Amino acid sequence: MAGLWVSFGAVEAVRGVDLTIAEGEILALVGESGSGKSVTARAVLGLLPGTASVSGSARLGEQELVGASDETLRQVRGQQIAMVFQEPATALNPVHTVGWQIAAVLRAHQPLSKAQALGEAVRLLDLVGIPDPGERVRHYPHQLSGGQKQRVVIALALANNPRLIIADEPTTALDVTVQAEILDLLRDLRDRLGTAILLITHNMGVVADLADRVAVMHRGELVEQAPVEDLFARPSRAYTRELLAAVPRLGHREPAAVAVDDVALSLDQAVVRYKDFLAVDHVDLRVGQGEVVGLVGESGSGKSTIGKVAAGLLRPESGTVSVLGGAPAAARRQIGFVFQDPGGSLNPRMSIEDCVGEPLRVHKVARGADYRARVAALLDSVRLPASYARRRPRELSGGQRQRVGIARALALRPTLLIADEPTSALDVSVQAAILDLVTDLQQTHGFACLFISHDLAVVDSLAHRVTVLHRGKVIEEGPHHQVLRTPTADYTRRLVNAVPIPDPVAQRTRRTREATPVG
Repeated sequence: MAGLWVSFGAVEAVRGVDLTIAEGEILALVGESGSGKSVTARAVLGLLPGTASVSGSARLGEQELVGASDETLRQVRGQQIAMVFQEPATALNPVHTVGWQIAAVLRAHQPLSKAQALGEAVRLLDLVGIPDPGERVRHYPHQLSGGQKQRVVIALALANNPRLIIADEPTTALDVTVQAEILDLLRDLRDRLGTAILLITHNMGVVADLADRVAVMHRGELVEQAPVEDLFARPSRAYTRELLAAVPRLGHREPAAVAVDDVALSLDQAVVRYKDFLAVDHVDLRVGQGEVVGLVGESGSGKSTIGKVAAGLLRPESGTVSVLGGAPAAARRQIGFVFQDPGGSLNPRMSIEDCVGEPLRVHKVARGADYRARVAALLDSVRLPASYARRRPRELSGGQRQRVGIARALALRPTLLIADEPTSALDVSVQAAILDLVTDLQQTHGFACLFISHDLAVVDSLAHRVTVLHRGKVIEEGPHHQVLRTPTADYTRRLVNAVPIPDPVAQRTRRTREATPVG
């Protein structure tokens, strides 16, 4: 593409971007939310809304795509350029089998019978590593795991042998082990098929692991391009240096501990069952007052279920749960909860003042001038201007909304804070700011914190102790530096080894070492 501009009315979202991708190359397009990454990719495919104005040039070989007819773009999409979306659950149709969906894409561009297309769908599922593809081709999306759904989306993208795959945040919602599998798959497809890949991401560890070259966007402009090793070793722009500095790195924090006198949260042999599924299997867990305990494990390991049990939102089938020496329901005012998705947890019709102050109103803690003063103090504690009190959630960025969620969780001055994946959807720089904020607030107020996450580097940057869950069982527990740097359980070692090192040279060395047969 050359001189690509995209505007929405008076707002210029992309400004004069020049970018090339060679055959068989993986180019990472990085930057914070709102930098123009996804808008750039969607402009190439003609997927922007009618309110967008696009100018400049985007060529696939000799074919110009900017200003091309709808019919031309339909032929290009899926046949020559395919897109892998961030959230596979919304990219797949829940009422059709995955085989039907792949076959439909094939038959839209190739003269195949239903039987031929279904046979090709089985081959594609096998190509992307789906086990028992002949059986899974008849499954619906809800019958597959998150990683398997993402593999199906990649199979859809590969259906017609495209020259270019645009992968828009393809691993953001995935566990670290599933993420590693998807990255290996994309790398293998590039090597076997020679497909070029445009990887859109804000995860610099993923960039280090997969990319050949990196392009950095900031506020709609392309500010830096370089081979991946050069960019990580010698970034030329201050913005790029800030992005790299914000990346959490496993093992870079000094060992941290806190003296624990009293227990804020205690689970003893807790069991939670959903019909025939044992979600939590005789779990023992302790969080001391003033202590941060990281609860880690893959999706389905029982992390969020334990968080709900600790908050009194779910009652265990057996075992005991104690918050400050009593039942969670009795200690409800002493528990704060920070949700993963701040946009979904804030009422869009309420002002920020009312979102933050809702616990104060519900529990009749403050009214009138006292209420407004308390809300202003809470906004100040999470470093938001008092003027934001009159805004609505939609007027704030993702990181600002998460700060509002933290302020609301702290409104009643809780003794125990439960944070369930509070940074997983945030840019790396925003994530770093939120982690610094939580650390400062925890040290200032001394609350206990159960921090639930599948991001081991994030947990290592914050927690004093770490508990590892696998299929509802605690398999390892101890100080953060011991569990995450010298783990004793094979499962924990597998989690740690799946975390990409945000250094392309070190990551390539590790990948080569792991691929070399022993003996």
